[in-house]
Amino acid sequence: MTIKTFTFNPFQENTYLLHDETGEAVIFDAGCMNDSEKRLLKKYIDDNHLILKRVLNTHLHIDHQFGNKFLFDTFGILPEAGEEDEFLLQNVVNQARMFGLPINENAQELGKYIVDNQEIKFGNSVLVAIHVPGHSPGSMAFYAQKEGFLIAGDVLFQNSIGRTDLERGDYATLIRSITNRLLTLPDSTLVYCGHGPTTTIGNEKVNNPYL
Repeated sequence: MTIKTFTFNPFQENTYLLHDETGEAVIFDAGCMNDSEKRLLKKYIDDNHLILKRVLNTHLHIDHQFGNKFLFDTFGILPEAGEEDEFLLQNVVNQARMFGLPINENAQELGKYIVDNQEIKFGNSVLVAIHVPGHSPGSMAFYAQKEGFLIAGDVLFQNSIGRTDLERGDYATLIRSITNRLLTLPDSTLVYCGHGPTTTIGNEKVNNPYL
C-alpha cells in the first residue's frame, strides 16, 4: 500500500491519501483549503490514475475537513465520520473567521457515519475504525493490521497528545482512549498523526510524557 502525505492549510494539517495495487484509493482528513492545495491533491489522483472510493475523517475540526466539499463537488463522494462529531459541521464559516481564515461556504454534510470496529475496505486493503474520544467525541483512528500502521488523527502525536480544551473535549477520556485502544497495538505500529511527524506505538509508550 502507498501512503501519500500532504500537509495543508495554516494549521499544517496532514492529509493522507492511501492507495494499493488495484488503483483504488481513500482520503483521510482532506484539509486542502485554497485552490493550489486542491489542485495538488487532484493532480496526484489524476497522475496516478487512481479511483477515489471514500473520503474519511478521523474527526471534524475545521482544519481536517476544509476539502470535503471540494472532493464532493469533484468526485461526487460524500465524507464519512463519527456521528458524535457531526455538530462540528455547524457554523464552520464563523469558526474559520475566528482564526482569520477566508472560508465563505458551509461545511459539506456527511454521507455516512463511521462506527467502532467498522472495516474500511478499498481495493485489496482493509483498515479497522477505532473509536478514540477525548480530543473530540467522535474521534476515530484507523488501523491496518497487515501493514502495521495507524491513522491517528489528533489523538496521539509524537511525544504528545491531542488538545482537550475544544468543545466537548475531555482529558480523562482521551487518556483512557489512548491507553485502552491504541497502546494495546504492537509496539512496531507506525502512527501517522494529524499534525507533525510519524511515530510508533513503542516510542510513545517510552517517551510520551503524557502517558
